[in-house]
Amino acid sequence: MAYIAGRLLSGRNSSAVFDYSRSKYINFSGVVQEGKVQVFDYETGNHITGSGSETSLRLFEYGRGSHIQITLRGNQFNGFDYGTGSHFSGTVSGRNVRIFDYGEGQHFQYAI
Repeated sequence: MAYIAGRLLSGRNSSAVFDYSRSKYINFSGVVQEGKVQVFDYETGNHITGSGSETSLRLFEYGRGSHIQITLRGNQFNGFDYGTGSHFSGTVSGRNVRIFDYGEGQHFQYAI
C-alpha cells in the first residue's frame, strides 16, 4: 500500500519504495493513476489491480486472493485489508510514506 498510496498522493513517478524497517528497496512495475492500479510487486511476485475514483479504490492482490479497500483524502489515506482483516491508515509527505497497521499495532516508514 505504501507504493500505491505514495504514488497517488505524492504525484511522483517511481518504480520502488524504500522500506526503512528492513533497509531495502522493493521494486514495482505497472500503472498507478487516479482510478486505476495495475502493478507487479517483484518482491512477492504478486499482481495488484483495481479501479475506482480519485478518492477511493478497490484493489485485488492475486497472490493472497484478497481485496483491499483504500480511501485517499489530501495527503492522507486509510483502508481495510480483507485478507488480514485489519485496518490501516497513513500519510504522505513529500517522498515519505508513513503507515499505521492496526492489526500489527505499529507504524511503518517508507520513501517513494
